[in-house]
Amino acid sequence: MNITISVGPLSVEAVLHDTPTAKKIAAALPLRSTFSTWGDEIYFAIPVSAELEAEAQEVVQIGDLGYWPPGKAFCIFFGQTPASQPGKIMPTSAVNVIGQVCGDATRFKAVMQQREIVIVAA
Repeated sequence: MNITISVGPLSVEAVLHDTPTAKKIAAALPLRSTFSTWGDEIYFAIPVSAELEAEAQEVVQIGDLGYWPPGKAFCIFFGQTPASQPGKIMPTSAVNVIGQVCGDATRFKAVMQQREIVIVAA
Protein backbone atom coordinates (compact mmCIF):
# COMPACT_ATOMS: atom_id res chain seq x y z
CA MET A 1 0.00 0.00 0.00
CA ASN A 2 1.26 3.47 -0.87
CA ILE A 3 1.11 6.14 1.83
CA THR A 4 2.00 9.81 2.16
CA ILE A 5 3.86 11.04 5.25
CA SER A 6 3.61 14.80 5.90
CA VAL A 7 5.63 16.75 8.46
CA GLY A 8 5.29 20.53 8.19
CA PRO A 9 6.11 21.51 4.59
CA LEU A 10 7.53 18.07 3.75
CA SER A 11 5.43 15.36 2.07
CA VAL A 12 7.09 12.03 1.34
CA GLU A 13 5.75 8.96 -0.41
CA ALA A 14 6.31 5.58 1.19
CA VAL A 15 5.21 1.97 0.76
CA LEU A 16 3.83 -0.30 3.47
CA HIS A 17 4.93 -3.94 3.17
CA ASP A 18 2.53 -6.88 3.05
CA THR A 19 3.03 -7.96 6.68
CA PRO A 20 0.55 -8.54 9.52
CA THR A 21 1.67 -5.40 11.39
CA ALA A 22 1.67 -3.22 8.25
CA LYS A 23 -1.88 -4.40 7.45
CA LYS A 24 -3.03 -3.35 10.95
CA ILE A 25 -1.44 0.07 10.44
CA ALA A 26 -3.02 0.45 7.00
CA ALA A 27 -6.42 -0.27 8.57
CA ALA A 28 -5.80 2.48 11.17
CA LEU A 29 -5.10 5.22 8.58
CA PRO A 30 -5.27 8.18 8.54
CA LEU A 31 -2.94 8.89 11.47
CA ARG A 32 -2.29 12.35 12.92
CA SER A 33 -0.05 12.86 15.93
CA THR A 34 2.60 14.90 17.62
CA PHE A 35 5.96 13.15 17.47
CA SER A 36 9.27 12.86 19.25
CA THR A 37 12.76 12.40 17.88
CA TRP A 38 15.57 10.11 19.03
CA GLY A 39 18.68 10.92 17.07
CA ASP A 40 17.68 10.72 13.40
CA GLU A 41 14.44 8.87 14.13
CA ILE A 42 10.90 10.21 14.32
CA TYR A 43 8.52 8.15 16.43
CA PHE A 44 4.99 8.44 17.84
CA ALA A 45 2.42 6.18 19.47
CA ILE A 46 -0.37 4.83 17.27
CA PRO A 47 -3.62 3.00 18.09
CA VAL A 48 -2.29 -0.37 16.89
CA SER A 49 -1.22 -3.37 18.97
CA ALA A 50 1.09 -5.96 17.44
CA GLU A 51 3.70 -8.41 18.66
CA LEU A 52 7.24 -8.68 17.35
CA GLU A 53 7.18 -10.65 14.11
CA ALA A 54 9.66 -13.43 13.31
CA GLU A 55 11.39 -11.06 10.85
CA ALA A 56 11.81 -8.24 13.43
CA GLN A 57 15.12 -6.42 13.09
CA GLU A 58 17.61 -4.92 15.55
CA VAL A 59 19.45 -3.13 12.72
CA VAL A 60 17.55 -1.06 10.15
CA GLN A 61 18.33 0.94 7.02
CA ILE A 62 17.86 4.62 6.21
CA GLY A 63 14.29 5.00 5.04
CA ASP A 64 12.89 1.99 6.89
CA LEU A 65 9.53 2.41 8.59
CA GLY A 66 9.22 0.41 11.78
CA TYR A 67 6.71 -0.53 14.44
CA TRP A 68 8.10 -0.77 17.99
CA PRO A 69 5.76 -3.00 20.05
CA PRO A 70 6.76 -1.87 23.59
CA GLY A 71 5.67 1.70 22.81
CA LYS A 72 3.04 0.90 20.15
CA ALA A 73 5.10 3.33 18.09
CA PHE A 74 5.45 4.09 14.39
CA CYS A 75 9.11 4.88 13.63
CA ILE A 76 10.82 6.53 10.68
CA PHE A 77 14.57 5.93 10.47
CA PHE A 78 16.68 8.45 8.54
CA GLY A 79 20.09 8.25 10.21
CA GLN A 80 21.90 7.29 13.38
CA THR A 81 20.09 6.90 16.71
CA PRO A 82 21.74 7.11 20.15
CA ALA A 83 21.85 3.27 20.15
CA SER A 84 23.55 3.06 16.75
CA GLN A 85 27.02 1.67 16.23
CA PRO A 86 29.39 2.71 13.44
CA GLY A 87 27.81 1.66 10.15
CA LYS A 88 24.64 0.32 11.84
CA ILE A 89 21.34 2.15 12.41
CA MET A 90 19.81 0.65 15.52
CA PRO A 91 16.44 1.20 17.19
CA THR A 92 16.27 1.05 20.98
CA SER A 93 15.19 -2.60 20.56
CA ALA A 94 13.89 -4.78 17.73
CA VAL A 95 11.18 -3.39 15.44
CA ASN A 96 8.89 -4.87 12.82
CA VAL A 97 10.00 -3.27 9.55
CA ILE A 98 6.66 -2.31 8.03
CA GLY A 99 7.64 -0.23 5.04
CA GLN A 100 10.10 1.99 3.22
CA VAL A 101 10.32 5.68 2.36
CA CYS A 102 10.51 6.30 -1.39
CA GLY A 103 13.46 8.52 -2.25
CA ASP A 104 15.75 10.36 0.16
CA ALA A 105 14.63 9.75 3.74
CA THR A 106 17.28 12.15 5.07
CA ARG A 107 14.88 14.96 4.04
CA PHE A 108 13.23 14.40 7.45
CA LYS A 109 16.28 16.05 9.07
CA ALA A 110 14.96 19.40 7.80
CA VAL A 111 11.61 19.09 9.64
CA MET A 112 12.66 17.66 13.01
CA GLN A 113 11.61 20.90 14.73
CA GLN A 114 8.03 20.47 13.54
CA ARG A 115 5.63 18.83 15.98
CA GLU A 116 2.88 17.17 13.93
CA ILE A 117 2.93 14.26 11.52
CA VAL A 118 0.13 13.05 9.26
CA ILE A 119 0.07 9.69 7.46
CA VAL A 120 -2.61 8.94 4.88
CA ALA A 121 -3.24 6.35 2.19
CA ALA A 122 -1.92 7.66 -1.13
